[in-house]
Amino acid sequence: MNTYAFFALVRKDLRLFFTDKRSLMMSFAAPIAIASFFGFVLGGPTDRKASRIPVWIVDQDQSGLSKKITDQLANDSGLELRSGDLALARAEVQSGKARVAVIISSGFGERAGRAMFGAGEKPALELLYDPSRSPEAQMVKGILTGAIMQQVGKEVFGGETGRVFLDDSKKWIDQATLPEQDKSILRDLFRSVERWNQRTDTAGAAQPGPAAMQTPYDLKEEAVAAPGVKYNSFAHSFTGMGVQFILFMGIEAGVSILLQRQRGLWKRLRAAPISRATLLGSRSLSAAICALIILAVLFSFAWLVFDVRVEGSFAGFIGVALAFALMTSSFGLLIASFGKTPEATRPLAIFATLVMVMLGGSWVPSFLFPEWLQKATLAVPTRWAVDGLNGMTWRGLGLDQAIMPMIMLAGFSLLFGAIAIRRFRWEVD
Repeated sequence: MNTYAFFALVRKDLRLFFTDKRSLMMSFAAPIAIASFFGFVLGGPTDRKASRIPVWIVDQDQSGLSKKITDQLANDSGLELRSGDLALARAEVQSGKARVAVIISSGFGERAGRAMFGAGEKPALELLYDPSRSPEAQMVKGILTGAIMQQVGKEVFGGETGRVFLDDSKKWIDQATLPEQDKSILRDLFRSVERWNQRTDTAGAAQPGPAAMQTPYDLKEEAVAAPGVKYNSFAHSFTGMGVQFILFMGIEAGVSILLQRQRGLWKRLRAAPISRATLLGSRSLSAAICALIILAVLFSFAWLVFDVRVEGSFAGFIGVALAFALMTSSFGLLIASFGKTPEATRPLAIFATLVMVMLGGSWVPSFLFPEWLQKATLAVPTRWAVDGLNGMTWRGLGLDQAIMPMIMLAGFSLLFGAIAIRRFRWEVD
């Protein structure tokens, strides 16, 4: 082997790699940005403030106990508590604006103490949750259980509710069909609680008593969606990947314009009596049609193989799809208007697309983002595309919920298109 020639070729390849500054920058910038994004979203610095979970509380009981439970949940650093009626809470969970809704039924405060010792029917507690965010629902369930057990324990072993409960329990023991030995044990227990209450009253500072004997409520969990609709995870995955690869198609549409300009085709077309807007508009329309075809094929496959359906407004689904297709085509024109050469433009465009896809929630659901980032991503068109298509598929939302995504995507289309027409250069600099 010719050693000199071998190392000369290696030096040549390295020189070419370091000469192309844009490609060199992308080789470092893209993995750094993506790795930083995932690290930040999935953990980040240990001292970073975690995003709070939006939770609705519907207090149908309005007792002293239910208010104490609500206050404790409101003071939890992991929850963003909101209150309202049942219909509003259900609508917020179904639309994805809230993750969980907790419904405290009427009579909860009166019956929870008795139920703790099996002395009565357990009151109902209902948990409504977004089926795409079940991990958050389980987290809220744990926090809720802790709050209820603590507050019910305080009431039973020191509160006014506990004193009433003890009086009623004595009567219940006498009437209950229990073995005499069990009755004796329960009487001893309640006498001990009475002595504890008397002691804490004398001391002037009641403390929570011993651990409860059982969970003092029946929890009913419900995944909230439109009537008859079940959550299908494939709907979200096909939405996310569809948005990403349709944008990649938009990149190729923009790069192809640069290739045609590089070969002098656009210079020759300019000599014809055709306006700039006509030429760019025709290219935009063809790209939009391609985007719609890709989206139709993707969701047709998802429907046939994975039973993904448009559970919401079909008109809304078509509207969001059209708006996203137009946004994609104008994004391709924007790439062509800023790019100089196809070789230099493609990696930068891919990087910009990956950033939009990440922030839009195509890879990682947006609810995992920090709270400030969830709000910031509303300025990214992919966020509206993903939310709009999700809303019309597995969420089963109506046409009214598709209007804002359509307006925002159409606005981005007009913005990108106006900038592209204004900046587009017919000849290579």
